[in-house]
Amino acid sequence: MKLIITIFLTLFPLITFGNSSLPANRHIAVQGTAEVLAVPDMANISFEVISTKDTLLEAKRDVDKRVNLLTKGADRYGIAQGDIFISGLTSHVNNMIGIEKGTISGDKYLARKRIKVTLKDIERTDDFIEFAQSVKINNVMEIESLSSKGSKLEAKATQAAIDNAKAKGSMLAKAFGAELGKVYSINSTANHQRYPTNNVKSFIFSGSGANSNPFEQVRYVDETIIFTSSISVVFDLEIK
Repeated sequence: MKLIITIFLTLFPLITFGNSSLPANRHIAVQGTAEVLAVPDMANISFEVISTKDTLLEAKRDVDKRVNLLTKGADRYGIAQGDIFISGLTSHVNNMIGIEKGTISGDKYLARKRIKVTLKDIERTDDFIEFAQSVKINNVMEIESLSSKGSKLEAKATQAAIDNAKAKGSMLAKAFGAELGKVYSINSTANHQRYPTNNVKSFIFSGSGANSNPFEQVRYVDETIIFTSSISVVFDLEIK
């Protein structure tokens, strides 16, 4: 797996903390931030399976049949049964209205299940979506890009944010003829995973093929994911 990582360090001005979190002696409050960019190698794909029939039993059986076909063929794409989550069945009655003069044509029963699949190889996303459509599972509700090194990348972003806070505090202290002392408090840490705004994160597709127009390029997954971290720290100041 190719991994491309870039770290962005942003310099923020001093942060205003509540009076209760600041020491009585000389101090400096800073915020360290960092971003780590990575190329995703996994994906979570969420489908919705819906069937409308004359009876609830027929609708349920149709949904179950399609779900079973998907799960039975999933191993061809490196998907274990533990990588598949299937929601419980939900249903309701649809009152069907006739075309002419609003006549009632009879009740229909709708059954629905949702499936979430973790695909370990993101390069097979298109193939798996086409397979799902071949068993009449056409509604792709969401595709979430993931990294198998997510925990390590979060830790990398956190460490970079810590280093950023130290460097920022030291630079500001020296600018005023002081040095950083001990850490008085670490007020907050935050870790997030986000996606560039120009990438597609989710869509709903219904059709006979994943890409009915051979000249149309469809992007199912994000090209990059971003792990961000921030930490707010109060340092004591030592005067030279």
